[in-house]
Amino acid sequence: MYTNKQIWSVSYPILLSLLAQNVINVTDTAFLGRYSEVALGASAMGGLFYICIFTIAFGFSTGSQIVIARRNGEGRYTNVGPVMIQGVLFLLVMAFLLFGFTRAFGGDMMRMLVSSPTIFDATMEFLDWRIYGFFFSFVNVMFRALYIGITRTKVLTINAIVMALTNVVLDYALIFGHFGLPEMGIKGAAIASVIAEASSILFFLIYTYITVDLKKYGMDRLRSFDFGLLKRILSISCFTMLQYFLAMATWFIFFVAVERLGQRELAIANIVRSIYIMMLIPVNALSTTTNSLVSNAIGAGGISHVMSLIRKIASFSFVIMVILVGITVFFPQAILSIYTNEAALIAESVPSVYVISLAMLIASVANVVFNGVSGTGNTQAALILEMVTLAFYTAYIFFVGIWLQASVEICFTIEILYYTLLLTTSYIYFKKAKWQNKKI
Repeated sequence: MYTNKQIWSVSYPILLSLLAQNVINVTDTAFLGRYSEVALGASAMGGLFYICIFTIAFGFSTGSQIVIARRNGEGRYTNVGPVMIQGVLFLLVMAFLLFGFTRAFGGDMMRMLVSSPTIFDATMEFLDWRIYGFFFSFVNVMFRALYIGITRTKVLTINAIVMALTNVVLDYALIFGHFGLPEMGIKGAAIASVIAEASSILFFLIYTYITVDLKKYGMDRLRSFDFGLLKRILSISCFTMLQYFLAMATWFIFFVAVERLGQRELAIANIVRSIYIMMLIPVNALSTTTNSLVSNAIGAGGISHVMSLIRKIASFSFVIMVILVGITVFFPQAILSIYTNEAALIAESVPSVYVISLAMLIASVANVVFNGVSGTGNTQAALILEMVTLAFYTAYIFFVGIWLQASVEICFTIEILYYTLLLTTSYIYFKKAKWQNKKI
């Protein structure tokens, strides 16, 4: 059974890494919020499109992480490296294919989804540069999977700080045209993010070469494609890939609905989304820890401790979120002023902040329990639970956002429904399913 100290020692570097990584989101939103409302809204649409594609790679890495953690828990260390290497090779091929797909069809897809010509043009200006990040971010997630799987998470903090500092400096320089560089606006934000992702890969390569026992983990030689191993990884990862893609695709539908309400509403949604993501950081860190520790525990023969482990981590998550929600609810204007200095925009955003604060209390438990499902190795069950939840999510947002054209804060109530359903279905899984016998 993992102690509180062990749980925290794995979680806090992930939390710090997510915090630093999300500085990229905050700085992009804050700088563009002061640049123009069009750029702010377009970065939301372009950024979400990018993330929808990126989640395919992230889903693969999550499945790989579960396999790596299981082998680490079993003490089969030499089997860790081949999973990592096959993942990198596979995702580089995926990056080339998805880059080509986006180049060929991205504009046509966005034209169908975005109603404003001004927002469309700015979105495409952003995406034309942002998609070069596929080649770096797809490899980045495999290094993340490796270090989380073997529970060496402190490196993620350092890596994320490198990314964040690179992005902040380049955002300031390229968006507004400082340090003798041209003023590039939304295009500058995209280029800054790509360079930040490239700096992350460079750091991981140097750190891994210097500090990791490559022979111990079977990473001392490059391998060609091992289709048998890749097939075994995909038997776990294919479900997480589809799961993450569907989750982000429905989030993208949310923004498509809001974009039709107006330019101001889209700007509000982007600002509140950034606050939402920042509040989720400790939840996501503890959820990732749950995923890895559950898989490690099962690999080490500790199936009987899984439920108490999940309850313990969920309690941590809820207490932290109560504190964050309290700060957010009492000082919403101060938090919103980070993103914009326009008083009317701040005032109009406050109701949505209250709504997502309530949703976060439920999310703090729901995400941990749900990641426990994936940690058992039954990613197919996790996909089914996500699909059931997202079916309700999609129906709700079409009804409220597109048909009723309700206000932004009413649209955000979908997050309350989403996390309530996710928690309920995950709880039923652990109570009713035969998850103890899953082999990977």
